[in-house]
Amino acid sequence: MNNIFDTHAHYDDEAFSEDREELLGLLQTKGVAGVLSCGINLVSSYENLKLAKQYDYIYCAIGIHPENIADERKGDLDLIKELLKTEPKAVAVGEIGLDYYWEENAPRDVQIDLFRRQIEIAKELDLPVIVHDRDAHEDTFNILKEMRPKGVLHCYSGEKEQALQYTKMGFYIGMGGVVTFKNARKAVEVVESIPLDKLLLETDCPYLAPVPHRGERNDSSLIYLVAEKIGEIRGMDPQEVLDITAENAKAFLNVK
Repeated sequence: MNNIFDTHAHYDDEAFSEDREELLGLLQTKGVAGVLSCGINLVSSYENLKLAKQYDYIYCAIGIHPENIADERKGDLDLIKELLKTEPKAVAVGEIGLDYYWEENAPRDVQIDLFRRQIEIAKELDLPVIVHDRDAHEDTFNILKEMRPKGVLHCYSGEKEQALQYTKMGFYIGMGGVVTFKNARKAVEVVESIPLDKLLLETDCPYLAPVPHRGERNDSSLIYLVAEKIGEIRGMDPQEVLDITAENAKAFLNVK
């Protein structure tokens, strides 16, 4: 299969330290047409921008993840905004959002404040947001409904009813390896329900490798397994799933 567009990766992650250049040099031979590699803080964003400049098929998202709020320093958002304004390969604001799962994360009001400030940057620059929502479905939905940026719900874990509300608001839904897991009832229901023109495929690599590679290091080439599962759910050829979602990704990121 070919025409894989991975809309959420973390190729700056240390899991790729030993063979990053070799892997990224080979992904296109494995059917990968495009990748969005996402920052989690300013340093990570710079690293992903460097990769995007090095490889034609890679783009980057720049932002501060809710688990990395402690990394923010005065002026970081100004630098992030400047990079997004001036770097052609920086095409989205992310990974940003809310994470209420870990007790050691920043207080909710602090997370919400940073989320809102980064959405404002995205709206000002007319860029999409890459949204992380973990155990924060209500607050995430209410903020996005109020502020109405363009964006994707990355690694969507909510109910199908809310997914449909998001798509009616213009948002995309990102699905990855989780849909192949045995306990993936909600993910399967979402894939069954949402319009195909609002579906994006992703890895979140090096995490969330699809079955039969669950627990191993993930990479963009394994998205074909996600496409096979979605094809099974929707009664479609997996290559058609890849072709449709690749076109969706290009439209979403405004790239060719």
